[in-house]
Amino acid sequence: MKDTYFKTVTDVYKSAAENPDVGLCCTTTPIWQMPDLHIPPKMLDMNYGCGSTVNPRDLVNNPSILCVGVGGGMELLQFAYFSRKPGRVIGVDSVVEMLYACKSNLIEAQRRNDWFKTEFVNLKEGSALDLPVEDSFVDVAAQNCLFNIFKQEDLKKALSEMYRVLKPHGRLILSDPVCDTEISDDLKNDSRLRALCLSGSIPLSEYVKLLSETGFGTIEVRAKRPYRILSPNHYNTDKLIYIENVEICAIKNPKPADGPCIFTGKTAIYFGDKDYFDDNNGHIMKQNQPLAICDKTAKNLSDLGRDDIFISDSTWFYDGGGCC
Repeated sequence: MKDTYFKTVTDVYKSAAENPDVGLCCTTTPIWQMPDLHIPPKMLDMNYGCGSTVNPRDLVNNPSILCVGVGGGMELLQFAYFSRKPGRVIGVDSVVEMLYACKSNLIEAQRRNDWFKTEFVNLKEGSALDLPVEDSFVDVAAQNCLFNIFKQEDLKKALSEMYRVLKPHGRLILSDPVCDTEISDDLKNDSRLRALCLSGSIPLSEYVKLLSETGFGTIEVRAKRPYRILSPNHYNTDKLIYIENVEICAIKNPKPADGPCIFTGKTAIYFGDKDYFDDNNGHIMKQNQPLAICDKTAKNLSDLGRDDIFISDSTWFYDGGGCC
């Protein structure tokens, strides 16, 4: 990590580890409430994500999980709820003070939760750009409001590292700010604003493209929500900059020859006279029954020019069950 902006990042999160800063980030996803899960108040205060990377449907069959950027340890605790074996959850962070704070919080979590043991979580010092994890080692890799800090070449490296450590068909779960409004170089190069997860946001389409170029064969945009405004009265900008939070699951499966299957919340409904419609390309649509589809399938169905198939716009919400 040679770029000077990394020092500012370290300083910001060292301070946030030693003196919890409730206002540092603003999570736009409700905190998971599960039976017998009791989250220590300090963990909640140190929830420095912008969304959530915890989803029960990703966490079946006792998966091995890597979390890059540990914060106060809340998501490590939530992951351990689903994988209750020693070392099954790995937490990596480059800020030593954050690892210390996280370890302390996990000890408190063990006191509050009869089912939890600190040995379920293995904390490691390390960089997202050079993960201290073996190839094809974990089922799920997660990062919450960290990768938007990176400049593009570092972001590419961080994504490739996540891809490397995932098993075949493993899942990268990420939550990050994105922004479709152009951000000036002055703001982008402000290392503190970048560290605060404000000025490093890139367009969602660019993020998806980088995931595809990394090799992920399926990309699910699961949610997109309002996050922040950079306004002229507070920042060095002559226009309002609207930042959103996005939650994405990228799956390490083979990428089809015509590109990845990207789900952005589109749905097709066949409302013709027959009981079903078969496009002879693997999609059978029952009459008047919605079918979640990837963007490629949406285009292919649209290109048929039929007047008995409705295709919705992207809702930017997808929760599985779709068809490629």
